[in-house]
Amino acid sequence: MSYQALYRVWRPRTFEDVVGQTHITRTLQNAIMQDKFSHAYLFSGPRGTGKTSAAKIFAKAVNCERSPAKEPCNECAACLGIQDGSISDVIEIDAASNNGVEQIREIRDKVKYAPSVVEYKVYIIDEVHMLSIGAFNALLKTLEEPPKHVIFILATTEPHKIPLTIISRCQRFDFKRIAQQAMVERMEKIISQEGIQVSREALEVVALTAEGGMRDALSLLDQAISYSDEEVTIEDVLAVTGSVSQQKLTGVIESLQEHDVKQALQHVDDLIQQGKDPGRFVFDLIYYLRDLLLYKSAPDLADNLERAIPDEQFRQLAESTEPGWIQQAIKELNKCQQEMKWSTSPKVFIEIAMLNLVDSQPAAQPAESETVQRLMRRLDEMENELKQLKQNPASAQTSSPEPRRTQPRSSRNGFKVPYERIRLVLNEASKEEIKHVHSKWANFMEALKQNNAPAHATLLNSKPRAASDKGLVLAFRYEIHCSLAMEHKQTIEPLLADFIGKAVEIIPIPEPKWQELREEYVRKQKNEEADNREVGSGEEEEDPLITEARKLAGDDLIEIHD
Repeated sequence: MSYQALYRVWRPRTFEDVVGQTHITRTLQNAIMQDKFSHAYLFSGPRGTGKTSAAKIFAKAVNCERSPAKEPCNECAACLGIQDGSISDVIEIDAASNNGVEQIREIRDKVKYAPSVVEYKVYIIDEVHMLSIGAFNALLKTLEEPPKHVIFILATTEPHKIPLTIISRCQRFDFKRIAQQAMVERMEKIISQEGIQVSREALEVVALTAEGGMRDALSLLDQAISYSDEEVTIEDVLAVTGSVSQQKLTGVIESLQEHDVKQALQHVDDLIQQGKDPGRFVFDLIYYLRDLLLYKSAPDLADNLERAIPDEQFRQLAESTEPGWIQQAIKELNKCQQEMKWSTSPKVFIEIAMLNLVDSQPAAQPAESETVQRLMRRLDEMENELKQLKQNPASAQTSSPEPRRTQPRSSRNGFKVPYERIRLVLNEASKEEIKHVHSKWANFMEALKQNNAPAHATLLNSKPRAASDKGLVLAFRYEIHCSLAMEHKQTIEPLLADFIGKAVEIIPIPEPKWQELREEYVRKQKNEEADNREVGSGEEEEDPLITEARKLAGDDLIEIHD
């Protein structure tokens, strides 16, 4: 059998090939160059993230004939022998099948002998958490004080099962899940070398399904290549992985928003008839809703989406979906997911969840009726103004019109601008208060990011505009963020109080509305100052003696001479 799976053919042979683990490979390279590498290492992390591959590359690098070097040459006899497993000084042991005390004692007896071919004898023990307690105890002393020519590399996906006495004797490196973008770039390089046609969307779905494991991604890609004809398309990948397409997920959510129960249930039935795993469908739908909520809260975080590609249809759906309903839908689907684990009829629970989500979706108001109501209100205002002008034309001509106060208007996301509360803050605001807030704002935002990432994302596009002793006006670039800020109010206000030294109420307002309100406030202040100047420049106050004489004798009998 000449064919080899892609993950075997493209197994990393240099540190540069280990995707997404720069924090580990750079440390190991520097240790090799400075000749300061340890006698024992523990590589932990999810499956398929490069633990065993990195261990083998490290074994080649320390034994390479051109060492010290940051990368093994993969050309000398030592590198080639370690790569094909012909050098007996580098031993790979699967602890899942060699977990007894006898096997570890055999290692302990042989470890004292010097290597026969290369400079260092390297023991790579995979899935080390599978060793028995007796085996760990047998390994303990050898691991603590091995001969100078021996290096132990322990690899595991479950480090919490390893005794602390073992962990404390190793340098520990935690491998992380590989980012979606890094996996896509690696697969693009591989298919380019292999001469295989795969669409970019198909690679993104493979990376999403692999959940951070490069080996799983290459295995899925291998399956999709075998399933497809000439070019691997997104439909081929969806058929192999059992995932649900983004278009289908969008259709389900749109049906729920439109209160179309029949269409929503039909979508569910079609997916199950196509052989899709019900659990996988709910899982994909939860993460798709999560991406909707994340994108709606902070569009700048598009790179952090896990199940969605931010195309035009996705952006339109994010704009039309309410954050409160998304959160409710995630809770309902999570409850459905838990109930499905103990049921032989998962479809029933999915259908119940769909019905509950339709009931929780608020009925949409026709746009035409809102427009008509707004025009009718405006028409009533104009009729009242015209009536006042007819009744008192003189005063209308001489008196200066008082600035019309803008009434709170409800935006499309349901947020009403609290104009009166903001005016109260402006009346009591001071430069010292807002300067104090600005001086603490950066530190407050950093603490909020650590404490509550969604709340931090909401305030990213906001600016403190006015502050009093009890209130803080925040201007937001987008109206939707005003509503989101109110949802996170209980998190934001106590944390802000810790930084500025007192409790204040945050009052959000969209930036354009703030500019209008500020201009109105400045104009009003100027008018009041002008009125005060006119009163101050009037006639001088009458002499008190003359005033008293007027009271006694009357104006007809009094003549006043300078």
